[in-house]
Amino acid sequence: MSIKALLSADHQQCDERFAQAEAAVASHDWATAASGLRALTRGLEAHFLAEEEILFPAFEQASGMSTGPTAVMRLEHGQIRELLEALDQALAAKEDEAFAGAVETLLILLQQHNQKEENILYPMCDRLLDPDSLAGALRQRLEADGND
Repeated sequence: MSIKALLSADHQQCDERFAQAEAAVASHDWATAASGLRALTRGLEAHFLAEEEILFPAFEQASGMSTGPTAVMRLEHGQIRELLEALDQALAAKEDEAFAGAVETLLILLQQHNQKEENILYPMCDRLLDPDSLAGALRQRLEADGND
């Protein structure tokens, strides 16, 4: 399996969790929203760690680039983590408007981030690296943090 196929499928799982949490907030089902947000956060964190601990170092070693696309992705991971924290705080306070604002920003950032990874970084990784040798480690890292 290619790196692009594996991690793009994981993007889709995270997108589904995001939609479920957002729908729960829209219906003021705060318990379901909290559960959904926890699942989203766990899934994204597992995804980020798989990239930061396994994929990015392998790419940087093979390409010789440590200030290129992986640096941008790490920066965006930090921004996404901050937005997830803002969502958690808005949810805990049951603040619909604050949640909606953070959701909108997160949605845009995630869409742009995922497009860059799926259309630029992952294909580069598939060309430079041995996807078969990394797929098992990536899968294991994703599953270690509760990602299905």
